[in-house]
Amino acid sequence: MSSKAKTVIILLLVCVLIAVVPLAFIKDSEFGGSDGAAEEAITEIDPTYEAWADPVLEPPGGETESLLFCLQAALGAGVFGYCFGMLRERSKYQKSNAN
Repeated sequence: MSSKAKTVIILLLVCVLIAVVPLAFIKDSEFGGSDGAAEEAITEIDPTYEAWADPVLEPPGGETESLLFCLQAALGAGVFGYCFGMLRERSKYQKSNAN
């Protein structure tokens, strides 16, 4: 296994640890993010309103919810960046082979 492959594996493990450790150790965290503000506004308008779907995963607190949102955004940005980089390099490769 090359040193580049080892580096990639180590970085992936670090990313997994960054995601798993807070989920495992944070128990009761409170954070009044935008979801909480939206819930309060809806309750003021219609106190009898109930959500039409139950959450699949109930995180232990607001910070954990924010962590999951940030991880989702980072993963999406990584996928977009990878795809754009592949498209750019493919077009450069095709141009260099055409000459």
